[in-house]
Amino acid sequence: MKNSHVTEYSLRLGDDALILGQRMCEWVADAPFLEEDIALANVALDYFGRARMLLKYAGENLGRSEDELAFLRDGRDFKNMLIVELPRGDFAFSLVRQYFLDEFETLFFAELTQSKDATLAAVAAKSVKEISYHLRRSRVWIRKLGLGTEESNARAQQAIDELWGYTGEFFQMDAVEDALVIDGVAVNRAPLQKIWTDVVSSHVRESGLVIPNGDWQVAGGRQGVHTEHLGHILSELQFLQRAYPGQSW
Repeated sequence: MKNSHVTEYSLRLGDDALILGQRMCEWVADAPFLEEDIALANVALDYFGRARMLLKYAGENLGRSEDELAFLRDGRDFKNMLIVELPRGDFAFSLVRQYFLDEFETLFFAELTQSKDATLAAVAAKSVKEISYHLRRSRVWIRKLGLGTEESNARAQQAIDELWGYTGEFFQMDAVEDALVIDGVAVNRAPLQKIWTDVVSSHVRESGLVIPNGDWQVAGGRQGVHTEHLGHILSELQFLQRAYPGQSW
């Protein structure tokens, strides 16, 4: 039986992927044009694949399947970061959120490939390949939005201003992750913050946009304290399983 901290860590990463994948699905058949509709659906599928691997791994220690963990937990039991549960917003909001996450996940999962936990390292190795595609797309979109029309620039800037305060959660550590870092299992998030901030700030400036002062930050997702938006997304995600118990992916 694996360490309970590894189980918690797997749940956190799996919940991040599951909830963001569900948010991305909200663009299917509603994206600005067909190519982007397909691209966003593929990105969502990558997140669902990652979520399934991580939730399955967590479930091995909990005696629960990945389906049960995805569809039969209540909101306070989810440990995802708050940024992934925010409503999809307009296209600029979704793409700015994706860009922030892509830059972070590029750093994070590259480090996680060195984990002493073979399963987490394997999930990370697969994810790194997918994230490289995600990041190429989102970097291009930030430039298009920032250097496009006056309206696209304004919408992208508004999204940056609204989302910046949620990015601090990317780098927050607690006792669970500190212990796993000592064991060589988890990624030490804190040193990634300066690298991420420098890269993002440079790309945002080159795209004609501005990074906010960052005088507010939110947290709580890892402790099960969420926004009201998580309940709404779970009501959609979990409806069929709760209405017709026993179904599987």
